[in-house]
Amino acid sequence: MKSLGKTRISLAVITLFTASWFMSCENDETNMELDNQQNTAISITDQEALLFMLEEEKLARDTYIYLDELWGINQFANIQISEQSHLNSVANLLDAFDINYTIEPNGVFTNQEIQNLYDEFIVDGTLNVTQALEVGAAIEDLDIVDLQNYINATSNTAIISVFESLQCGSRNHLRSFVSALENTGNTYTPQFLTVEEYELIISDPNEQCGRQTF
Repeated sequence: MKSLGKTRISLAVITLFTASWFMSCENDETNMELDNQQNTAISITDQEALLFMLEEEKLARDTYIYLDELWGINQFANIQISEQSHLNSVANLLDAFDINYTIEPNGVFTNQEIQNLYDEFIVDGTLNVTQALEVGAAIEDLDIVDLQNYINATSNTAIISVFESLQCGSRNHLRSFVSALENTGNTYTPQFLTVEEYELIISDPNEQCGRQTF
Protein backbone atom coordinates (compact mmCIF):
# COMPACT_ATOMS: atom_id res chain seq x y z
CA MET A 1 0.00 0.00 0.00
CA LYS A 2 1.02 3.57 -0.51
CA SER A 3 1.79 5.60 2.58
CA LEU A 4 -1.05 7.74 3.90
CA GLY A 5 -0.44 11.47 4.49
CA LYS A 6 0.42 12.82 7.92
CA THR A 7 -0.87 16.43 7.92
CA ARG A 8 -2.36 17.51 11.26
CA ILE A 9 -5.75 19.26 11.13
CA SER A 10 -8.30 20.61 13.56
CA LEU A 11 -11.06 18.39 14.92
CA ALA A 12 -13.37 21.39 15.00
CA VAL A 13 -13.24 21.82 11.22
CA ILE A 14 -14.05 18.16 10.57
CA THR A 15 -17.08 18.06 12.83
CA LEU A 16 -18.68 20.97 10.92
CA PHE A 17 -18.82 18.80 7.79
CA THR A 18 -20.97 15.80 8.62
CA ALA A 19 -24.74 15.86 8.56
CA SER A 20 -25.54 15.85 4.84
CA TRP A 21 -23.32 12.89 3.98
CA PHE A 22 -25.13 10.37 6.11
CA MET A 23 -28.67 10.91 4.90
CA SER A 24 -28.16 8.41 2.08
CA CYS A 25 -26.01 6.05 4.16
CA GLU A 26 -29.06 5.23 6.22
CA ASN A 27 -30.65 3.74 3.10
CA ASP A 28 -27.90 1.34 2.01
CA GLU A 29 -28.98 -1.55 4.20
CA THR A 30 -29.97 -4.72 2.38
CA ASN A 31 -33.00 -6.73 3.39
CA MET A 32 -32.06 -10.31 2.61
CA GLU A 33 -34.86 -12.74 1.95
CA LEU A 34 -33.81 -15.28 -0.70
CA ASP A 35 -36.57 -17.15 -2.50
CA ASN A 36 -36.56 -20.93 -2.88
CA GLN A 37 -35.02 -20.86 -6.35
CA GLN A 38 -31.96 -19.00 -5.09
CA ASN A 39 -31.63 -20.99 -1.87
CA THR A 40 -29.52 -23.68 -3.51
CA ALA A 41 -25.91 -24.82 -3.39
CA ILE A 42 -23.32 -22.36 -4.67
CA SER A 43 -19.82 -22.79 -6.01
CA ILE A 44 -16.71 -22.94 -3.85
CA THR A 45 -15.56 -19.70 -5.48
CA ASP A 46 -18.76 -17.94 -4.43
CA GLN A 47 -18.51 -19.35 -0.92
CA GLU A 48 -14.98 -18.00 -0.65
CA ALA A 49 -16.14 -14.62 -1.95
CA LEU A 50 -18.84 -14.39 0.71
CA LEU A 51 -16.50 -15.42 3.51
CA PHE A 52 -13.90 -12.91 2.37
CA MET A 53 -16.38 -10.05 2.09
CA LEU A 54 -17.82 -10.90 5.50
CA GLU A 55 -14.43 -10.15 7.02
CA GLU A 56 -13.76 -7.16 4.79
CA GLU A 57 -17.02 -5.52 5.88
CA LYS A 58 -16.05 -6.38 9.46
CA LEU A 59 -12.68 -4.74 8.80
CA ALA A 60 -14.46 -1.50 7.94
CA ARG A 61 -16.77 -1.69 10.93
CA ASP A 62 -14.07 -2.57 13.45
CA THR A 63 -11.67 0.09 12.17
CA TYR A 64 -14.33 2.80 12.30
CA ILE A 65 -15.34 1.77 15.82
CA TYR A 66 -11.73 2.10 16.94
CA LEU A 67 -11.16 5.43 15.17
CA ASP A 68 -14.46 6.85 16.41
CA GLU A 69 -13.46 6.09 19.99
CA LEU A 70 -10.08 7.71 19.35
CA TRP A 71 -11.11 10.85 17.45
CA GLY A 72 -14.87 11.25 17.94
CA ILE A 73 -15.53 12.20 14.31
CA ASN A 74 -19.08 11.81 12.99
CA GLN A 75 -17.93 10.06 9.81
CA PHE A 76 -16.74 7.11 11.85
CA ALA A 77 -19.72 7.13 14.20
CA ASN A 78 -22.25 7.07 11.38
CA ILE A 79 -20.52 4.87 8.81
CA GLN A 80 -19.75 2.13 11.34
CA ILE A 81 -23.53 1.66 11.66
CA SER A 82 -23.83 1.29 7.90
CA GLU A 83 -20.93 -1.18 7.89
CA GLN A 84 -22.79 -3.29 10.46
CA SER A 85 -25.70 -3.50 8.02
CA HIS A 86 -23.26 -4.52 5.26
CA LEU A 87 -21.87 -7.22 7.53
CA ASN A 88 -25.39 -8.42 8.28
CA SER A 89 -26.24 -8.61 4.58
CA VAL A 90 -23.31 -10.88 3.83
CA ALA A 91 -24.01 -13.00 6.93
CA ASN A 92 -27.63 -13.41 5.79
CA LEU A 93 -26.46 -14.71 2.43
CA LEU A 94 -24.14 -17.17 4.16
CA ASP A 95 -27.05 -18.34 6.29
CA ALA A 96 -29.32 -18.68 3.26
CA PHE A 97 -26.76 -20.85 1.49
CA ASP A 98 -26.05 -22.82 4.67
CA ILE A 99 -22.36 -21.86 4.78
CA ASN A 100 -20.62 -22.04 8.15
CA TYR A 101 -18.83 -18.90 9.29
CA THR A 102 -17.50 -17.24 12.43
CA ILE A 103 -17.58 -13.56 13.29
CA GLU A 104 -14.54 -12.99 15.45
CA PRO A 105 -14.31 -10.35 18.23
CA ASN A 106 -13.54 -6.77 17.22
CA GLY A 107 -10.07 -6.44 15.71
CA VAL A 108 -9.64 -10.19 15.17
CA PHE A 109 -9.88 -11.80 11.71
CA THR A 110 -9.59 -15.33 10.35
CA ASN A 111 -8.09 -14.10 7.09
CA GLN A 112 -4.47 -13.09 7.69
CA GLU A 113 -4.46 -10.60 4.81
CA ILE A 114 -7.37 -8.74 6.39
CA GLN A 115 -5.79 -8.98 9.84
CA ASN A 116 -2.65 -7.35 8.45
CA LEU A 117 -4.71 -4.56 6.88
CA TYR A 118 -6.54 -3.92 10.13
CA ASP A 119 -3.28 -3.74 12.09
CA GLU A 120 -1.84 -1.31 9.53
CA PHE A 121 -4.95 0.87 9.44
CA ILE A 122 -5.05 1.14 13.22
CA VAL A 123 -1.42 2.25 13.36
CA ASP A 124 -1.90 4.80 10.58
CA GLY A 125 -5.23 6.08 11.89
CA THR A 126 -3.79 6.70 15.34
CA LEU A 127 -1.21 9.22 14.09
CA ASN A 128 -3.57 12.14 13.46
CA VAL A 129 -7.03 13.01 12.19
CA THR A 130 -5.94 13.36 8.56
CA GLN A 131 -4.46 9.89 8.64
CA ALA A 132 -7.65 8.54 10.19
CA LEU A 133 -9.82 10.04 7.42
CA GLU A 134 -7.45 8.70 4.78
CA VAL A 135 -7.73 5.25 6.33
CA GLY A 136 -11.50 5.51 5.94
CA ALA A 137 -11.17 6.50 2.29
CA ALA A 138 -8.69 3.67 1.65
CA ILE A 139 -11.03 1.07 3.16
CA GLU A 140 -13.93 2.18 0.95
CA ASP A 141 -11.60 2.37 -2.06
CA LEU A 142 -10.54 -1.25 -1.43
CA ASP A 143 -14.09 -2.42 -0.76
CA ILE A 144 -15.40 -1.08 -4.08
CA VAL A 145 -12.64 -2.84 -6.03
CA ASP A 146 -12.97 -6.19 -4.24
CA LEU A 147 -16.76 -6.19 -4.61
CA GLN A 148 -16.45 -5.48 -8.33
CA ASN A 149 -13.96 -8.31 -8.79
CA TYR A 150 -16.35 -10.74 -7.10
CA ILE A 151 -19.31 -9.42 -9.10
CA ASN A 152 -17.37 -10.01 -12.31
CA ALA A 153 -16.46 -13.56 -11.23
CA THR A 154 -19.95 -14.84 -10.38
CA SER A 155 -23.23 -15.59 -12.14
CA ASN A 156 -25.14 -15.92 -8.85
CA THR A 157 -27.85 -13.26 -9.05
CA ALA A 158 -28.36 -13.04 -5.28
CA ILE A 159 -24.67 -12.37 -4.68
CA ILE A 160 -24.51 -9.86 -7.52
CA SER A 161 -27.53 -7.94 -6.21
CA VAL A 162 -26.21 -7.77 -2.65
CA PHE A 163 -22.66 -6.89 -3.67
CA GLU A 164 -23.92 -4.12 -5.99
CA SER A 165 -25.92 -2.68 -3.08
CA LEU A 166 -22.85 -2.81 -0.83
CA GLN A 167 -20.81 -1.12 -3.55
CA CYS A 168 -23.34 1.69 -3.71
CA GLY A 169 -22.95 2.27 0.02
CA SER A 170 -19.17 2.17 -0.25
CA ARG A 171 -19.18 4.79 -2.99
CA ASN A 172 -21.18 7.10 -0.72
CA HIS A 173 -18.79 6.42 2.16
CA LEU A 174 -15.79 7.17 -0.05
CA ARG A 175 -17.35 10.48 -1.10
CA SER A 176 -17.90 11.36 2.55
CA PHE A 177 -14.33 10.69 3.64
CA VAL A 178 -12.84 12.42 0.59
CA SER A 179 -15.05 15.48 1.04
CA ALA A 180 -14.09 15.72 4.71
CA LEU A 181 -10.44 15.66 3.70
CA GLU A 182 -10.94 18.27 1.00
CA ASN A 183 -12.92 20.45 3.40
CA THR A 184 -9.77 20.71 5.51
CA GLY A 185 -7.44 21.40 2.59
CA ASN A 186 -6.22 17.84 2.09
CA THR A 187 -6.63 15.40 -0.79
CA TYR A 188 -6.92 11.63 -1.22
CA THR A 189 -5.03 9.64 -3.84
CA PRO A 190 -6.77 6.38 -4.82
CA GLN A 191 -4.83 3.30 -3.77
CA PHE A 192 -6.93 0.54 -5.35
CA LEU A 193 -9.31 2.17 -7.83
CA THR A 194 -7.83 3.57 -11.02
CA VAL A 195 -7.66 7.35 -11.19
CA GLU A 196 -10.39 7.31 -13.85
CA GLU A 197 -12.72 5.12 -11.74
CA TYR A 198 -12.08 7.25 -8.69
CA GLU A 199 -12.79 10.54 -10.49
CA LEU A 200 -16.06 9.17 -11.88
CA ILE A 201 -17.23 8.23 -8.38
CA ILE A 202 -16.19 11.50 -6.76
CA SER A 203 -17.74 13.61 -9.52
CA ASP A 204 -21.15 11.97 -9.04
CA PRO A 205 -23.57 12.96 -6.26
CA ASN A 206 -24.48 10.67 -3.40
CA GLU A 207 -26.62 7.74 -4.46
CA GLN A 208 -29.86 6.39 -3.01
CA CYS A 209 -28.88 2.78 -2.45
CA GLY A 210 -32.25 1.59 -1.16
CA ARG A 211 -33.23 -1.78 0.17
CA GLN A 212 -33.41 -4.86 -1.98
CA THR A 213 -35.58 -7.90 -1.47
CA PHE A 214 -34.79 -11.26 -3.05
